[in-house]
Amino acid sequence: MGTWMQSTAQGYLIYQLTKSTTYLGLIGFMGGVPILLFSLYGGWVADRISRRTLLVVTQTSMMTLAFILAALDFAKIVQPWHILVLALLLGVANAFDAPARISFVLELVDREDMNNAIALNSTMYNTATVVGPSVAGLTYAAFGAAWCFTINGISFIAVIAALLLMHIKTQTQPVRRSPAMQEIAEGVHYVISNPLVLSLTISVGVVNLFGFGFLNLLPAWATDVLHGDVTTNGLLVSARGFGALVSALMLASLGRQKLRGKLWMIGALITPVALFIFAWIGWIPLSLGILAVMGWSMMLVTNNNNSLVQAEVPDNLRGRVTGVYAMVMNSAYSLGMLLTGAIAQRCGAPATALFCAVIMFLFALISWVFFPYIRQHG
Repeated sequence: MGTWMQSTAQGYLIYQLTKSTTYLGLIGFMGGVPILLFSLYGGWVADRISRRTLLVVTQTSMMTLAFILAALDFAKIVQPWHILVLALLLGVANAFDAPARISFVLELVDREDMNNAIALNSTMYNTATVVGPSVAGLTYAAFGAAWCFTINGISFIAVIAALLLMHIKTQTQPVRRSPAMQEIAEGVHYVISNPLVLSLTISVGVVNLFGFGFLNLLPAWATDVLHGDVTTNGLLVSARGFGALVSALMLASLGRQKLRGKLWMIGALITPVALFIFAWIGWIPLSLGILAVMGWSMMLVTNNNNSLVQAEVPDNLRGRVTGVYAMVMNSAYSLGMLLTGAIAQRCGAPATALFCAVIMFLFALISWVFFPYIRQHG
């Protein structure tokens, strides 16, 4: 919830400071550069040391950065470049956090419960997606952005405490004497040589590039298209999160059903259709409804993507393969924010939505024809 509060407030703050959709894209790009550079190494580290220890370090770093941003805003000296630099440092933490966090699942539950665990984790995440942006909008409007950042910093205390209190089995780290780059190359080679993992990795890149990348424009959409304010922006983000939450609960209830591939394909087809409709709407209530549908369908893709990859990857390569997956996922999202921000600056947000919808629909058709093994997978 705290993370979503910061993300929502940060985007609106930089838009207020600059009145530029390019900056909305640039802030995501700055956060994505370290992920592109260090995620593979982060995956290697996750295979080498305790993932819990690594998570405590990364979460503590994120907490510190949140408090720094809050202090700058409280002091009334925050500038766009401050936000960009802190986004860059946050990206470094995320490059090590994501591979450890994703691959940590199998240290918490048995393999047969993995799909249900991932879905329940998404339920928690998307509950925060619903609540966080709305609370951010109200907090921002009433007290300013600094309090959003402060609440986020405080929230990390609960995360770190939860990690330290977990009772997990001790994982024996295998003795390795190969150079780091050689072991990283093993993970990359596995992704390239496994058709299912490769196609799923490509798909998460496309969805993050054109789907989640477009969602970065919601602050501008709330102001320029719907003629609203920061509260409207919070409602838009929450609507998307509500749809994702419903989807995650549905997937959790189907945890042991062999439907992952079919649900993935349904989501891949519905997402661009919903975005295409959203591009033509200027009425807030209907916009919220369509965003909820979009959130529901995008969760079908991303959640089942994660489950299918985790089920396929051998344990000894889990961190490194997850590092590749996280690198593609997060760098595509960051590049998508930069791309959609630049297109929106030149052509407008509605035209950008139409462009993203067409690209994602074409990819869904390509997946149906050339990646049939995805929908055939349980």
